[in-house]
Amino acid sequence: MSARMDNSATATLKLAAEPGQWQRLSPVAIMYFAVAFIRALAGNFVYLLPALLLSYNKIKQNPQLWLPALFVLLLLCATVGWLKFHYYRYRLYQGNLQIKSGVLQKKHLDLPFERIQNIRLEQPLFYRPTDHVCMLLDTAGSAKQEAKIYALPKAFAEQLKSRILNNRASAEHQQPQADAVEQQEQLLNTRSTKDLIIHGITSNRIWLFLGGLAPFYDNMFDSAAIWLERLGVDLQAMFDPATQAWWQYGIYLVSLVLLLMLGLTLLSIGGSLLTFHGFRLTRIDDRYIRRSGLLTRHEVSMKLSRLQMIVAKQDWLDRVLGRINLKFEQLNASFEHAGAVAVTGKLMVPSVKADECEFLMADALPGNQLTDITFTPISRRHILRTMLLPTLVYLPLACIMAYEQHWPELMIASLALFTIAALLTLRWWRWGYASDAEFMYIRKGLLGIDRYCLPIHKIQQTRFSQSLLMKRSGLCSIKLVLACGAQTIPYIPSHIGHALINTALHKVESEKSPWM
Repeated sequence: MSARMDNSATATLKLAAEPGQWQRLSPVAIMYFAVAFIRALAGNFVYLLPALLLSYNKIKQNPQLWLPALFVLLLLCATVGWLKFHYYRYRLYQGNLQIKSGVLQKKHLDLPFERIQNIRLEQPLFYRPTDHVCMLLDTAGSAKQEAKIYALPKAFAEQLKSRILNNRASAEHQQPQADAVEQQEQLLNTRSTKDLIIHGITSNRIWLFLGGLAPFYDNMFDSAAIWLERLGVDLQAMFDPATQAWWQYGIYLVSLVLLLMLGLTLLSIGGSLLTFHGFRLTRIDDRYIRRSGLLTRHEVSMKLSRLQMIVAKQDWLDRVLGRINLKFEQLNASFEHAGAVAVTGKLMVPSVKADECEFLMADALPGNQLTDITFTPISRRHILRTMLLPTLVYLPLACIMAYEQHWPELMIASLALFTIAALLTLRWWRWGYASDAEFMYIRKGLLGIDRYCLPIHKIQQTRFSQSLLMKRSGLCSIKLVLACGAQTIPYIPSHIGHALINTALHKVESEKSPWM
């Protein structure tokens, strides 16, 4: 521990004494670059699949090749990691952060402190023994406009973060704080293991994972069948209707479905615990800080002025359990490039109760009425519009099946059309809108309900659209564009659409409140 503290202090003193000198990273960064290269290979798995299949078949025919192949892969990762480490330099010079990087394609980033909008700290598992972190500095909420400094001593990273924040405060004519890290943090929310388990149960992210495994289902099922046969379980005999009574067949089928759902739920719970373990949401002055992560510890910082919208999401199971996933949407809201989890760069509080949700929303956007306001439904003509395409597909198919007397198929198609109609009706019923002097509110969903709260002064662009049929019915659709994305309110009366747009534009123009 003392050695790590000495290294942190030495790095801090060196940078303070020689602010214009180019600095090298710690050798620990080699591991980070190597792991990033492996992740990049995994991200291009689909493109590498043919080569992997050919290599797998060749290695299967020649088992002695697997060890050299593994050695070559590890050597390649180590070489790439060392080269990226060797050509990486950074320095602080005249209020700017400058970074030189790249092996074949050289890059030089010159980033003024006052342009840095967000700072994140990440601590992968292999950085913990030496207490190093990665610092990510974002200028516009976009992965393409982000700087990253690898393998900084944690104490030095905290001091550098404080220096950047104080520099921004000075640039904005505010009184800079002596040390932002040492200020008293107000704890807003924590998540217990029980909360994270509930979030894992209600989360549907596991279906994305299953979609990625689709090409391997045949091999997986074959391997599972062989493994069960070794245990004395004959799946083919169990699920053969000719040899089983109907009630036995039903019990086996229900048991298999429950077993699969249990496995998927356990995977989802594991992902939730990995992502949000040790969750703490704190506030220092006008800045929110979220810390979480089991293997990789993430620290996400967001200035309150960057908040563009609050989203309270409830899937159907969240509604049953009385839980809400609360999201604070930032500029462009596109930090999903962090491969470990899709929410590492967002301020999301998982599976909060209703009272916790109200407290956090009131703290971020005082005066909002998202939980109490009455929503106005959109026009029923939205159902007719969305049912048009399914009906046009169904009618000729139904005529053909009736002519050919394929009655079972016709019943299935009719049932499918009825199900689509029911879902689209439910979707229309969920959709609503409302507004007050400061905020616009949108509600939408299908089986679940999502509620959006948009500060009016954050709206950057509006769009009024109206088809010929909508014009005859006196309806329109409006789009509200914010820095975090766009929200649409379809099929509302034209005079209300004009009023909402005019109110928003008048408030933006007259108050000229900052949007970031």
